[in-house]
Order: sequence, then C-alpha cells, then structure tokens
Amino acid sequence: MPINKLESLLKSHENKSLDKIIQRAKDMDSLTTALQAGLPQDLAANLVAANVRDDGDLVLVCSSPAWASRLRFETEQLIEIARGTGVTVNSCSVMVARHAAAETQEADST
Repeated sequence: MPINKLESLLKSHENKSLDKIIQRAKDMDSLTTALQAGLPQDLAANLVAANVRDDGDLVLVCSSPAWASRLRFETEQLIEIARGTGVTVNSCSVMVARHAAAETQEADST
C-alpha cells in the first residue's frame, strides 16, 4: 500500500472501522495497565496483555508457562480488578504469548 494512501486512511474521519480498532486497542491497554497495577511487580512485568471477549472471558497473556501458572493463582483478584474498570467478566483464561513459548522451547532444546 503506498504511503500516501495509508496516510489518507489514517487521517480520514470517515473510517469508522479504523476508529473501532484504535478504541479497542486503547481499551485493552487500559485494562492491561489496571491489572498490572494490582499485581506484585515481578508478576505484573510478565503480564503481556489482557482482553475481554464478547462472552465475558477475561483473557490474560503472559510471557512464559511458569508465569502463566503463577498468574492463575491470581485470577479471582484480577476478575475483580477488571470488573472495577467497568467491564463485564464471567471467567478468566491464561495464555502464553506464542513468541515467548517458542523462545522457551528453543532454550530448553539447547
């Protein structure tokens, strides 16, 4: 895509789809920041991202399987923090970032 076409797309006030994507990213960032603030520093540093699916599932993405295990112990507290931000949360899932999982596997095999 040519740069000038991309610039016009980004500057367009008519593009509602792009606005929705940008708002969703901001909401995810705010949620992640709020959740990190409620965790111990070492655990917060390994919470990569957070999102709430349409069905109310709070999805937490962390940096490694070890941190995922530790984060699972905090799910009740994190659900309450998320609810405090105004989102509706019914459950919580913890996932490992793919790139982090691949790096862990590579390190284990050497």
